[in-house]
Amino acid sequence: MKKTEIFSYGLFLLVSISVSDSKMPKGWIKAGDSPNKYDMYVDAGNAQDGKSCATIKSNVGNIDGFGTLMQDCKPDKFLGKRIRMTGWIKSKDVKGWAGLWLRVDQKNSTEPLSFDNMEDRAVKGTTDWIKYEIVLDVPTNASNIAFGALEAGTGQIWFDNLSFEVVSDLVKTTGAGSTGYINDEPTNLNFEE
Repeated sequence: MKKTEIFSYGLFLLVSISVSDSKMPKGWIKAGDSPNKYDMYVDAGNAQDGKSCATIKSNVGNIDGFGTLMQDCKPDKFLGKRIRMTGWIKSKDVKGWAGLWLRVDQKNSTEPLSFDNMEDRAVKGTTDWIKYEIVLDVPTNASNIAFGALEAGTGQIWFDNLSFEVVSDLVKTTGAGSTGYINDEPTNLNFEE
């Protein structure tokens, strides 16, 4: 599934399912275009650092879609700043791809201000705990920050210890609509540097 397909499902068409399961992490929701094809819950004793982590595990043999464990938050403390979200992922038998994702929304628009779902550096197969990061700008007209972990296809991922920090504008951004830092003037126009 391509980044644009994942995003097209993401912004306003994201199907949210309210789950009363006590194993769901507090403050998180189960969503995606195929959320019922995944079990999502707190996994005690399998954490990267600490006691618990979250997991997304396919519960059917073939999935043409994705599930995500996500949340939304107000962007107020990050407005006009560049942020880095980091988190740890471990995987087992991921046949499609998986990753963290981060999206900055603006009110009354179906286009995000910035977005990255790690598809260009996806988690696949079986891996031990690896730290990943996403860096995006949060413009002053942002109305929401949405984030989480997703799995497209079958397998299982665990994720843990997500964090957010404000970073310098010199830190290169990742994802769609990201240009990294802006040069002061046109540079390397003959591609010789």
